[in-house]
Amino acid sequence: MSVPRSVALERIAYTLTAPVLAAAPNMSPDGFVSTGVLLAGAAGVGGAVLAVQSREGTGRKLVRLSPVVFGAAIDAAAMYTTGWGWDAALAAAWAAAGWCLLPLSRSERRHHRPALAPLPQPARIAPVPTPTVVDDGADAFTRDVRLLWERAGNPGRTMVVHADRHPGTNHDLTMLLRAAEPGRPISGLSEAGVAAAFGVDDNPDVVRFAPVVQQPGRQGGPGWLEVHLTPDEALRRRQAPTEHEWWAARVGSETGPVPGSVFVKQVRDKQRKVTHYIAQVPDELGEPRVNLHALAAALKTKYDEGRLFVTIDGAQVLVSLWDSSPLAQVFPATRELLTPDADGRWVTGYLGNGQPARNRVYTDRGAAHGLFVAPSGGGKTQLMGLHVAADALFGAVVWLAAEAPDEKAAMLGGYTDRYGVGALYMIRLLRAVDALMEIRGSMLWADGRLYDWDPSLPGCPYRMLSAYLDEFLSAARHGDYGAEIMDLAEKVSVKGRKYGIGLKVAGQSIYVQDGFTQLLCENLRENCIPVVLKVAPKKVTAMFTALGIASENTPDPLPRSFSPAEAGRIERVMAGEPEPPADSNTGGAGWIVEAKHPEVLRTLYMDFKAGLDDYFPDTIATLTDYEIRELELRDLWFDWTEPPRPGEFGPEPDDEDGDEDAPKKRGGGKPRSGRKSDPRRDAVSSPRQALDAIRSFTNA
Repeated sequence: MSVPRSVALERIAYTLTAPVLAAAPNMSPDGFVSTGVLLAGAAGVGGAVLAVQSREGTGRKLVRLSPVVFGAAIDAAAMYTTGWGWDAALAAAWAAAGWCLLPLSRSERRHHRPALAPLPQPARIAPVPTPTVVDDGADAFTRDVRLLWERAGNPGRTMVVHADRHPGTNHDLTMLLRAAEPGRPISGLSEAGVAAAFGVDDNPDVVRFAPVVQQPGRQGGPGWLEVHLTPDEALRRRQAPTEHEWWAARVGSETGPVPGSVFVKQVRDKQRKVTHYIAQVPDELGEPRVNLHALAAALKTKYDEGRLFVTIDGAQVLVSLWDSSPLAQVFPATRELLTPDADGRWVTGYLGNGQPARNRVYTDRGAAHGLFVAPSGGGKTQLMGLHVAADALFGAVVWLAAEAPDEKAAMLGGYTDRYGVGALYMIRLLRAVDALMEIRGSMLWADGRLYDWDPSLPGCPYRMLSAYLDEFLSAARHGDYGAEIMDLAEKVSVKGRKYGIGLKVAGQSIYVQDGFTQLLCENLRENCIPVVLKVAPKKVTAMFTALGIASENTPDPLPRSFSPAEAGRIERVMAGEPEPPADSNTGGAGWIVEAKHPEVLRTLYMDFKAGLDDYFPDTIATLTDYEIRELELRDLWFDWTEPPRPGEFGPEPDDEDGDEDAPKKRGGGKPRSGRKSDPRRDAVSSPRQALDAIRSFTNA
């Protein structure tokens, strides 16, 4: 058996240098040879220290340095031995150790581990035979991909049939794989295994599997698999996604604000400063589901800024994102906007999506009623003024009764046929309206017949009448007139529309428990387009439940302010400065309930300080002479601001003891009971009132 040349040379070197190591220190301790050996040994010790501190190749370096270190040790020991026998023994031991271990030759390979005796080798696992790839004329790119695949050990026991590079990319590709053994399905192949083979991330945006469908000339099924690797595309999507990609990732995903939606297009309205996003939801997903708060976060805004509005039309979704909240803008009222069209519609304000919000002076059922709900300072009188102007521009007779004096209501009263303040004035107005229903029911039209009021029919003998009752609930609680006010309002709400009479009720609540009756609430709701302004967050659900809105369609409360928060709050906190005052600009903002979905709107602004002449017609419509004569005959047409007339609300107390045959002054309207209006039994609101009611029933 031949010995490698390096081994033979190393053994000869150990044999020749052994006598030198033993003799040099005895013959000349300070000589050149002995000094050189010691210096070499010192250098070897320093190298050993550095080798120990090194992270790589420590063992190999120590083995290579061992001859000089041990040689220096032999040289130093030979200086102190007493005879040549010990020197010869030390030198022979050094030569024998180097001759057997061969530290230089055995450490030539990087991973060679020198050992005194061969170590037992673990049993080798037979490698999986890889299929021999026949040269099928594949292109260079496919061959390169095959090399990477084979280097990874053919993950999933598959082989690359073909690979295509995606145009315009450096790393994106599509591979067609098949099982190494024909007839076996591909199993055990994971996204991580593919990603490791090509050194990419294993997230779904980078590695994606797709089934292979059988085609003419090519098999398919579970034994084939198509793999898409798109690291460049995933990077581009993160850095500069398209509109469709951004929507799919941030909005239309399963956990997104509008799950399942597909982006259609984006439209920018520069003039109105709003961006519209249109998306479509597949029919199989049903009605679109929208999470407004999550959608606002995806669009980098806040829901309470009032900039984001969503409109659903079947399976389509319109998302409108304004540069600044349209609910914080001012939309001036004009005569053109307030003038009803041929269908009786006029513009009340503008919706959050920019559409004009319209109300009606009449419907297909007759004259329209009205329902205005808002707390104090919510814009109720402004809204009522818009309706009064629309009715006047339509040519209707307008009567206005307010429960308490009000500056704006008084200004509106100057443009109406009749205006007054107080519960007494309101009950007289309602009595006249009640009588007018009877009077108009007997007035013949131009063809000599009787009809229910219809503005589209010619020959109507009277004008439409709108009766406005401001702060109605306060008047309905009046101790003397409240019960009759509520009864008359109910009656007019039921039958008035057929005689061209619309009842417009304004107040701060429509809750039945606050004084409204269920009948009045339902009649007004069904024959008008209610407008609700600035409702407290805790009352939103109850308010819309009273309006007949389903819980799933109940809107979220409006924010307390539509002005964006001023930046720099952290700096103000650090400097100990107060926060700027919040701009309460929600007056006139609320909802219009024309269908089952309440829509957010901002009503038109009527500038009372500048005067109201531009909003109203030049003439004020009044009742016909016939109607006035009939009301006078019923003792209902007079100055409603004067004190109660004798017998107007029943016989005077002295008349009860007088002569029964003495003529009594006829009270206004239909015969009333012999006493003032009693409080309604359902208006009891305290234990004391309940006790008084029980005593009145039992005559206690």
